[in-house]
Amino acid sequence: MAARGKNRRFPTAYKLKAIKRAEGGEGVLPVARKLGIPRKILHDWIKAWKAHGPEGLNRKPGPKPGPRKLKPLQAEETKRSALAQANVRIAELERLVGRQQMDIDFFRKALRALERPAAQGKTVSESSKSSKP
Repeated sequence: MAARGKNRRFPTAYKLKAIKRAEGGEGVLPVARKLGIPRKILHDWIKAWKAHGPEGLNRKPGPKPGPRKLKPLQAEETKRSALAQANVRIAELERLVGRQQMDIDFFRKALRALERPAAQGKTVSESSKSSKP
């Protein structure tokens, strides 16, 4: 028998003997008590042996073999895809706003350049006439 503890491992032959005793008429609970294991473990061994044979008894800990039950992620995936689409749209709009800001800055500078001669008391046409001799 394997060492006592939380993560005990049992050889396949040991598991098969326990299964045969339980199904041979002794019953699951008395066999589990005699072996010092929880009856759920013995039920799990029987279930694995019936489903997969001796290979089912050597299964590593982790997800059980067979088809997995799909969680209802469709709504979650829809939310994620909607969020991704919204993020793409936000990025597009930010680029557009950036371009428009550049245009606004350009036109402000051009307007200031046109307003400078007028602020000095000359119109644009007067300043160009005075430069001609």
